Amino acid sequence: MVHFDEWQVLTTSLTVAGRAILFGLPLAILAAWALSRPVLPGKSILDAIVHLPLVLPPVLVGFVLLLLLGRRGAVGMWLEQTFGVQLAFTANGAALATGVMSFPLMVRSIRLSFEQADRRLFEAAAVLRAGPWDRFWSLALPLAGPGVLAGAVTAFAAGLGEFGAVITFASNIPGVTQTLPMAIYSALQLPDGESEALRLAMWSLGAAVIGLAAAEALHRWSRRRLEA
Repeated sequence: MVHFDEWQVLTTSLTVAGRAILFGLPLAILAAWALSRPVLPGKSILDAIVHLPLVLPPVLVGFVLLLLLGRRGAVGMWLEQTFGVQLAFTANGAALATGVMSFPLMVRSIRLSFEQADRRLFEAAAVLRAGPWDRFWSLALPLAGPGVLAGAVTAFAAGLGEFGAVITFASNIPGVTQTLPMAIYSALQLPDGESEALRLAMWSLGAAVIGLAAAEALHRWSRRRLEA
């Protein structure tokens, strides 16, 4: 039997991961489009920045976010004083940390889709005097649709399991920022908490498997529609 607290943890996890993808996807598309260009000034620097979360410890990423966007951080203090927005130790902060960690996954998938597009189509559109934005919206983005969907779903599944960056930047607040990984960690700290941790682990494993299967199914479906 699933307890109310476990449903709350699952809901928080889905909400945090969903917000992370919702706000991160437009930036991921733009970054992937820029990195897919054959010639781009500062391309190597942009590529390194985008993929930095993949090689840094998640706790370090969360700590950097805390230094920048915490209440005493330069950006965080400005956001709070100007707009009344606080990110650290909030659900939005958990979504931000999750989005930063899953961002490279989206960019890599979308970038591959952009790079696999037939360049002759863009050359023909240029001959017909289609501008850069016209070529992007009418050709590049529709052709990259399967990669966009697959990248978003894969990043969503990965976001459900993010721990280090979230707990460092948003803490482990039940009902607010406590996602599945943190709930498992908290359960293991309690006497006889193994059974609850196991149930939560099954939820986490099931969500990850469903997410990966959905990403593959969406990719194949979108590819078939695009080829048709």
